[in-house]
Amino acid sequence: MALKRMDNVGIVVEDLGAAIDFFSELGLELEGRAMVEGEWAGRITGLGDQHVEIAMMRTPDGHSRLELSRFLKPDVVADHRNAPVNALGYLRVMFAVDDIDETLERLSTRGAQLVGEVVQYKDAYRLCYIRGPEGILIGIAQELG
Repeated sequence: MALKRMDNVGIVVEDLGAAIDFFSELGLELEGRAMVEGEWAGRITGLGDQHVEIAMMRTPDGHSRLELSRFLKPDVVADHRNAPVNALGYLRVMFAVDDIDETLERLSTRGAQLVGEVVQYKDAYRLCYIRGPEGILIGIAQELG
């Protein structure tokens, strides 16, 4: 059997509405919002009886998704949002955009903060990292030429 695709990347947040607004501003589309709860879900995650509100965000091309989750039960037990970019584990999600400057300007109205600076890699890309809602690390890339 062959791998078919990467289905989604999941991010746990405290304020689901603000995260939806931020990623909508970036250009993702809200595909759906629902409660995932009960013993069956906890068997998947190993958390037992859980109650999680999720929002599935889809990229405009329809190929990638971001699953935003807000845990109501059990309580969140760790916080990795402010970890530096060289911390072990999840690093960031990278998005390709048409215009990095315009995107940064729009996202700044939603609280995005530039981590370092916008840099150009050869004649291929302009890239940067930002901290989005709740300090989530996000990469933005603009292909050149």
